[in-house]
Amino acid sequence: MAKLKKKKLFIFIGAVVILLIFIVGNLSKSGGKVTVQTETVIRGDLQESVSGSAKIQPEVQVKISAKVSGQIIELGVAEGDYVTKGQFLAQLDQEFYLSAVDQASSNLNYARAGYEKALNEYERSMKLFEDNLISSAELEIAKSTYEQSKAQVEQSEAGLNQYRDNLSKTTIYAPMDGTVSQLNKKVGEMAMGSEFTLDVIMVVADLNKMLAETEIDENDVVHVSVGDSSVITVDAFPDTTFRGIVKEIANTGTTIGAGTQEQVTNFLVKVSMLERPERLRPSMSATVDIITETCDDVLKIPIQCITMREPIESEGGATTGQEDSSESKKESSEDEEAQIEVVFVVRDGIAYQTPVKTGISSDTEWEILSGLEEGDEVVSGSYRVLSRQLQDGNPVKVDNSLKELSEEEE
Repeated sequence: MAKLKKKKLFIFIGAVVILLIFIVGNLSKSGGKVTVQTETVIRGDLQESVSGSAKIQPEVQVKISAKVSGQIIELGVAEGDYVTKGQFLAQLDQEFYLSAVDQASSNLNYARAGYEKALNEYERSMKLFEDNLISSAELEIAKSTYEQSKAQVEQSEAGLNQYRDNLSKTTIYAPMDGTVSQLNKKVGEMAMGSEFTLDVIMVVADLNKMLAETEIDENDVVHVSVGDSSVITVDAFPDTTFRGIVKEIANTGTTIGAGTQEQVTNFLVKVSMLERPERLRPSMSATVDIITETCDDVLKIPIQCITMREPIESEGGATTGQEDSSESKKESSEDEEAQIEVVFVVRDGIAYQTPVKTGISSDTEWEILSGLEEGDEVVSGSYRVLSRQLQDGNPVKVDNSLKELSEEEE
């Protein structure tokens, strides 16, 4: 067992020695220089955007439900049909409501008969009272009976109107022009009419005006404004993009995972589609890129060129770096506060750590406000070299062959 352990130890030591020889050999070949890839500082246009996954929805859609309960005995449309305002959609069983109208009508006739009798009695009592043939108390009784019968007629009329209104609600018509985008009920099923619950029979939507609904993180939504232009990519049309414009931003956010480390607050943003493919359907998945800011003719570099490093002390003991830092950096740890945004500029084969001030950014590029000039050569990789290994004043060997190869493959 001991021999086996010694054997493994010798193998491990041998592997380390070979690795060290390989590293020393490479360093000797490159003359101790760090191999890097570089990019050139250029001028151009830059767009900052906020992205989010989205669902395609109609701008206007109406959920059709019954206002009274009843069994569906007829449907006048099928899912996907186009309807016009006032077109017949569905019919509920009217038997119960017809009976209620008949009963209310009978009650009204009975109340009217009583009213006629009480009116005649009241008019006769007034004449008798004028001739001093009855007392004022008897007149008051006749008047009270008349007023009660009048109120009964009004109550019966209101009841009849209510039952007639319920009867009319058993026939459902389209409230707008549009397409039946969803049909939830079949003939024979019950439609539960209620003022407090919504039992949707169907949905009618205007598919000529569509929007993409996306949820944007609270840290990004502050940069979004109504009227911002957008680019919409629908999963069903992967090779096509559609123009859009922000129509509405929710005032109140939705919190997911409240009270946990994964707590996220998002705000619903609605983006109107200025272009609509014919086969676009509600609830299709999409991605929305909202352009929050655009800058023309600015200095820019690839986003991977910027790294965080501690400022370099000058000969006088001062540090060179950005004078102003963002509030987010002030709230971070002390180590993070000590670091600034820098790039490594290559001049005459030497990499110089250079602090920069950045502006807006896209998914791939940063705007440079100060610290660089057009045409400067800056280190872009590799990530390991740029983030840890490379130091100010290191001699470097520029090798962009891998980058050029990947560009050719694209």
